[in-house]
Amino acid sequence: MSQRSDLRRRRATLEDEWSRWVPQLKQPATVRRSVGRTLRPEVSESWARSLSSVDPQRDSAPALDDRSVAERWAASPLRRPLDDLSDELHSIADDAGFVTAVTDASGTILFTRGGQTMRRRAERVNFAPGGRWDEPAMGTNALSLALRTDRPSTVFSAEHLVSALHGWVCYCAPVHAPDGRVLGVLDLSTTWDRSHPLAMSTVRTLVSAIEGRLRTEVPIQRAADAVPVRLRCLGAESADRAGTPLLLRPRQLEILTLLALEPDGFTPERLREALYGDRPVTASTFKAEISHLRRALDGGIAPRRYTLTAPVTCDAVDVLRALERGDISTALRHYRGPLLPRSEAPGIVEWRAQLEVAVREAVLAGTDPGHALRYGERAPYDAEVHEHALRLLAPHDRRRPIAVGRLSTALRD
Repeated sequence: MSQRSDLRRRRATLEDEWSRWVPQLKQPATVRRSVGRTLRPEVSESWARSLSSVDPQRDSAPALDDRSVAERWAASPLRRPLDDLSDELHSIADDAGFVTAVTDASGTILFTRGGQTMRRRAERVNFAPGGRWDEPAMGTNALSLALRTDRPSTVFSAEHLVSALHGWVCYCAPVHAPDGRVLGVLDLSTTWDRSHPLAMSTVRTLVSAIEGRLRTEVPIQRAADAVPVRLRCLGAESADRAGTPLLLRPRQLEILTLLALEPDGFTPERLREALYGDRPVTASTFKAEISHLRRALDGGIAPRRYTLTAPVTCDAVDVLRALERGDISTALRHYRGPLLPRSEAPGIVEWRAQLEVAVREAVLAGTDPGHALRYGERAPYDAEVHEHALRLLAPHDRRRPIAVGRLSTALRD
């Protein structure tokens, strides 16, 4: 009884917020600044975006024709995994009173399961195959938020922009292909009074099961068949594919560099720390950077534990591999300067120091004066390196003046 009372109070509060703010959101931005003090920011921001295309008083979702939906579902990579889980989905729908829905990447529902009563309720708002539930079509809802943010979303009662949905609560999570692309979303929906904290864990479990089946049924494109991305991050900051530059922001180059240097990948928490350290950065900002990079790589980044699934060659990795082989000449050929010299990301700073130390120590341990001279070009103020070059150079070697001049400059400064 206490839980039902809490849900009723929460619904009343949200209805009040909806009544106060939705009519004002069409007014100038000065009026909108206060929105979000009690609402979740992603909800109020979605309201503001949606009102340009969605009438809050509409009664149902717009629809595609039945033939188009059938063709999409027949071609969807999600169809076979959902068929395998059909019994489990029926059980969840019948036992817990939910409607299950699966969309494609555009937010169009392709598949639903549920008991007769709940399905009839859902069909009144076209929560059914063919219904379009993306944000421009149906405003704020769990399906549209999950597609936009690429993370699980819950929308309760009057958090929905469309008032016909205020009697519902929806739990939703994106489903990813093995290469990281979003294929669609899985949603569990029911009436607001049946809201339950375990519903989202059920969604996550089902999504994990679907993605597990996809990994066994949909092979990732073999690296040998794909055109690799070439990443230059030593003394430079660029990436291209077959000579065509990839338009990546500095933060996305940092992510790509870290993933290239650590092939075992990162948990989301560890990658976020490697990029931002203690800086307060929203999860949506972090996810947006990952999503942009994933699109630039045509997928290329696995979800959950971030690892590269697309072929990427990287000059910093080339340096490390050369040093592992004891090939100092190749390492110095690739080492053109510090790792992403303008970056202050903690993970990049750590790798920058590691690379600098590794190359320097290999040079100082070597017996080839040419290596010391070449590295000295990159380290004009490193007196120890220039002294090492002089010790290795023969007395009449024509290159000695170069090392002497560099050492003099380093000692003077």
